[in-house]
Amino acid sequence: MSTSPHFSGLWIPLVTPFRDGKVDHPAVTQLVKRLCADGVAGLVVCGSTGEAAALDGSEQLALLACVLQAAAGRPVLMGVSGYHLGETRQWIKRLNQEALAGLLLSAPHYIRPSQQGLADWFRALADASEAPIVVYDIPYRTGASIMRDTLLQLAEHPNIGAVKDCGGDAAKTLALISQGRLQVLAGEDLQIFSTVAQGGSGAIAASAHLATQRFVRLLDLLSAGKLVEARAVWLPLLPWIEAAFSEPNPGPVKGVLAALGRMQPDLRAPMTAPGAALVTRMAGVNYPDRPATTILAGGGGGIFR
Repeated sequence: MSTSPHFSGLWIPLVTPFRDGKVDHPAVTQLVKRLCADGVAGLVVCGSTGEAAALDGSEQLALLACVLQAAAGRPVLMGVSGYHLGETRQWIKRLNQEALAGLLLSAPHYIRPSQQGLADWFRALADASEAPIVVYDIPYRTGASIMRDTLLQLAEHPNIGAVKDCGGDAAKTLALISQGRLQVLAGEDLQIFSTVAQGGSGAIAASAHLATQRFVRLLDLLSAGKLVEARAVWLPLLPWIEAAFSEPNPGPVKGVLAALGRMQPDLRAPMTAPGAALVTRMAGVNYPDRPATTILAGGGGGIFR
């Protein structure tokens, strides 16, 4: 079993900026450098937040190369999904040429295999990978829920070390944490506090593109068991997190980053832009590089103090 500590702390599943229909590599570079300066533990390329399904293979590789260069040694996970075992294995073999901290691998979407089929899928691809596998348990996207016993079986594979937990099953989350055989990363942003406070190793959080330093501090406090201090950091973040997912991700986060002049708001079909009212409300928050005076409308308090 992999016990690599680099699957702890705050990881950002990167949005993919576009300009004139193409990936905006200068905006990617600026985004990555800012997030690294803000203290994130690692970065995820080509996750669902990165609109990976709308990027072809050459675009994904060029994006990965850009992020690896800008990250300057900060750990990088690469998202991998599919439903054709042979093609996915070949893609992983291509990715083996890159300096990756690991692969974020989801269940085969659309097919909805049995638990044995899921176990076979992950084991076969873990065998093909030179980088550790982080199992991406996200049944509302794949249509397949990876059960507790299946995940614990997968933990026996020497190349499977962690799980991004979007399963929505609190009992399964706690069982995985208590077993201690997989590092558990919260994959639903509103579950960061409960997961890490109970022993999870960290989080992969799209909403942490903004207020990044505050999210980093939250994870540090939770890992140190300083729950009272962590609550004071956490509670003001809740209105922001709820707003960030009030329309399909990554639209709201991209819209706010665009409003701040950090990228264009472009998304690729079938994704559509978030409502202007939502972006205006979210962009009214003062971010870490500006004095903190306001929070989302109705949120109360000072989110970035």
